[in-house]
Amino acid sequence: MKVVIYCRVSTEKEAQDSSLERQRSELSGLAVTKGFEIVDIITEKESGYDVDREGMLSVLDYVTRQAVDAILVTDDTRIGRGNAKIAILHTFQKHQVQLMTMESDGEYKLADAEAMVLEIVSLVEEYQRKLHNAKIARGMRRAVENGFRPEQNLNRQGENAGRSRKEVPIEEIVRLRDLGLTFADIAVTLRGMGHDISKATVNRRYLEYKEVINTYET
Repeated sequence: MKVVIYCRVSTEKEAQDSSLERQRSELSGLAVTKGFEIVDIITEKESGYDVDREGMLSVLDYVTRQAVDAILVTDDTRIGRGNAKIAILHTFQKHQVQLMTMESDGEYKLADAEAMVLEIVSLVEEYQRKLHNAKIARGMRRAVENGFRPEQNLNRQGENAGRSRKEVPIEEIVRLRDLGLTFADIAVTLRGMGHDISKATVNRRYLEYKEVINTYET
């Protein structure tokens, strides 16, 4: 099992340095005992109520790329507190990466309240995706009704006529873009979902989609 070890304290006080070192030492020892492969060890001094933590963002990068199987911490509060914790747990769950703690001696078991909130968040996200995909499909239908023929799209001809186009989930690209992700972030996310796609391809497909919708939707 590939794991990232994450250690956090909430203040810059020198006294907390020993806590960070203790977490690092204990978690490294546990990983060796369990036979885990340590991919990275990340430590930081930040509030657990903040999501915008450099160390946690590095952890989430591993998670969204599905480059690890689990995140290893001393206890669940290390990853975050309050809403930040829920958001991080949701990301772990979405990408099927386990949270393992020394406290539980294995995978962290969600509290009932956490499980309920995460279920609601997942349902809302799923229905948002369905509504967004329906809007995209409506726009494409209107484009076709107004004369657009995808198979005759001039952007697909010319110097690249002999190259096959990759199948990409345009609905997911548009949804992620609307959420504010960069084309680079979208490419990383899609690769984590199994799509072999570059930032340039994401950019090009998104611009093609916007051109079609802007031209034909009324």
